[in-house]
Amino acid sequence: MNNEDFNADELLTFVAYRSSILKRLGRMMCHAVALSQGGCVEINIEHFGTDSLLTYIADRSSNLRRLGLAKCDQITGMGLFTEAMKLPLLEDLELSYCLIKGKNLEAIGFACLHLKTLKLNCQGFKFPGFTYNHDALGIAKRMSELRCLQLFGNRVSDVGLNAIFDGCPHLEHLDLRQCFNINLVGDLEKRCMERIKDLRRPNDSTADYPYDTSLLDLGI
Repeated sequence: MNNEDFNADELLTFVAYRSSILKRLGRMMCHAVALSQGGCVEINIEHFGTDSLLTYIADRSSNLRRLGLAKCDQITGMGLFTEAMKLPLLEDLELSYCLIKGKNLEAIGFACLHLKTLKLNCQGFKFPGFTYNHDALGIAKRMSELRCLQLFGNRVSDVGLNAIFDGCPHLEHLDLRQCFNINLVGDLEKRCMERIKDLRRPNDSTADYPYDTSLLDLGI
């Protein structure tokens, strides 16, 4: 954007308008949850999730089986952990482009003992040598009942993937698209072939992925 195109007043107006829309969506969600009278089994939130909204939902939705959170940067790991403790039937959790990582995942696994499906997605990027296995280790330690795992764009390496295999003996569906630190060769590939019924490899097509698939390329 050129300097002459930048208008601070217009930017502030846009931010205020966006904030107003997100608050309105939050109120609509609360109204829908109240009308359900505890009957909600699936809730999906994109952009407008907050810890306080999550508290409202969890206090009134003890039968919830699926919770999808996408681009909810105002939901904290502690907030999700606290409310997940109130959702004993939760089996399916999506955390796409959220700020919940590592140790938070381990805590959530402790809260969600019956979790069968986890989607932990972020923007893929290519940065040779940069790996991050804390997510994988948290999953491996506390989510032993997982059947389906999507790690789109994760920085996990072979070490983290092997830990997941060790800690999640029932895993059958694994999506590793844009996980470019994974090298599915040799023993690791053999392990995948023996264990996984439905495998999406790092370079597989992203045509059916519902979010932006553009890469942040930091390689030289």
